[in-house]
Amino acid sequence: MKGKYHIIVQNNRIKFEFDIKRNITVVRGDSATGKTTLVTLIETYNRLGEESGISVSCAKKCLTLNNSNWDMIIDNSPDSIIFIDEDTSIVKSDEFAKKIRKSDNYFVIITRENLPNLPYSVNEVYGIHSSGKYADMRQVYNSFYNLYKVACTGN
Repeated sequence: MKGKYHIIVQNNRIKFEFDIKRNITVVRGDSATGKTTLVTLIETYNRLGEESGISVSCAKKCLTLNNSNWDMIIDNSPDSIIFIDEDTSIVKSDEFAKKIRKSDNYFVIITRENLPNLPYSVNEVYGIHSSGKYADMRQVYNSFYNLYKVACTGN
């Protein structure tokens, strides 16, 4: 896949809206910032569809990956955006790194750990920003923000 993809994931209480620009995007942040909630919403939507009360809007199919089915999902889901939560230990393996280098999918990896075996851009490391005073009482709007800024200078 090439290009930038706009993604909106929401239910009646929370909304995530962000753009994916590279094949590997890393989302970091403290506990209770919504990282796992994002993956859970996508997984629930894929399992239950519109009955879940969740909507996922994107030009590409959004999927989730876990430890037990990761290689099958990558092989059988071309041209997709795959979300991986931090409890998926396979992301630290060399086998996983080799597999995604050959894949045409985009990957959104939620982790607090370094991933030295993956070739991702420092410009594609994000945190989640929540706005809204009462997250449990009204809709919360979540957006990604860059954790690192690298200025590129050309001659």
